Amino acid sequence: MMNRHRTSNRASYDGVAIAAPITVAYEKTSAKPAHWWIGRAIRGVIDQLGITPDAIDGLSVSSFTLGSDSAVSLTQHFGLSPRWLDHIPFGGASGLVALRRAARAVQSGDADIIVCVAGDTNQPGSFQNLLARFSRFSEDATYPYGAGGPNASFALLTDHYMRKYGATREDFGKLCVAQRHNAMAFPHALMKKPLSLEQYLAGRPISDPITLFDCVMPCAGAEAYAVMRAQTAAALGVRHARLLSAIERHNAYATDPIQERGGWAVDKDELWAMAGITVDDVDFVQTYDDYPVISMMQFEDLGFCAKGEGPGFVRSHSFTNTGSFPHNTSGGQLSVGQAGAAGGSLGLVEAVRQLTGAPLGAPVADAKIGLVSGFGMINYDRGLCSAAALLAAQDA
Repeated sequence: MMNRHRTSNRASYDGVAIAAPITVAYEKTSAKPAHWWIGRAIRGVIDQLGITPDAIDGLSVSSFTLGSDSAVSLTQHFGLSPRWLDHIPFGGASGLVALRRAARAVQSGDADIIVCVAGDTNQPGSFQNLLARFSRFSEDATYPYGAGGPNASFALLTDHYMRKYGATREDFGKLCVAQRHNAMAFPHALMKKPLSLEQYLAGRPISDPITLFDCVMPCAGAEAYAVMRAQTAAALGVRHARLLSAIERHNAYATDPIQERGGWAVDKDELWAMAGITVDDVDFVQTYDDYPVISMMQFEDLGFCAKGEGPGFVRSHSFTNTGSFPHNTSGGQLSVGQAGAAGGSLGLVEAVRQLTGAPLGAPVADAKIGLVSGFGMINYDRGLCSAAALLAAQDA
């Protein structure tokens, strides 16, 4: 077992297991409702664990397209009767926030087996409807002026970051090209054509300086996993990953004129201290990647390099599964697709697969430790939600 010296003030996450990683294969568009996608994911967890539905006594749901339904409505849809229930509408941070809260629930005995599921549909017009009603901020201050959606917001953040820290389009392109390389072996990736740096640089303009390959493609899909105590996983005979530490932070650095750092920077010391490891111990990293600039910010804010050193860090690594600093090993959202709120669980589910020796794509050799981070709820000039977790293989 790894010798970990804990210096965090918070109670550790010792004994928490993450198992049964499930992806419901993505589709570019779908007439099926979000309920169908979420139900398929829950069924996948049940089948992988070898349990009956009544064994699920905790449920956490994240979705943008449930309409008037919420997590409690889904319990009746799916015939579940949990004693612990959560609904987490935090976009790309939802998967990790769900993990952290579910972990505390199983530690306290409030639930024994919690299914955390995120899923959305992508019917014609559903993405535009989501943008128009995304938040009060978008309804009042951006969408009426033609700036609805994340492209314009991330163009603002990207342009600022490039001007201040010297990042180039080639730097962002390197991340996109590496992720496409990783996606070529991942069966659920919607974008399976190789991408060269030349093709990236020639991409159609979207919102200067963002071009086509900087943007995720909305799609339909679902991701799910189960949280339980390690003893429960052992009794079920399922492989699992261990939770070493987790953080979440909302509306960090609110007085910054424009976002160039996220909430991870506030809590990163606790993230590493609680796990008792350093950045050098990590075998792979899964960042939330709706645009490459936010991945670069996460490299900095999570401690892999100092603020402003992201461009140099990118230039010094390959980011492929078989190269240096394996990153977004399934291809990430930029190549797999963004299935709404499920995008916040894509990297987490992939991390559990890598750590349990069951990746669907190319494995990271001898992977023992993985970091996963999430980011969500973008308003005009910043994202409000940040989260991260460190996971370890069962026998690490």
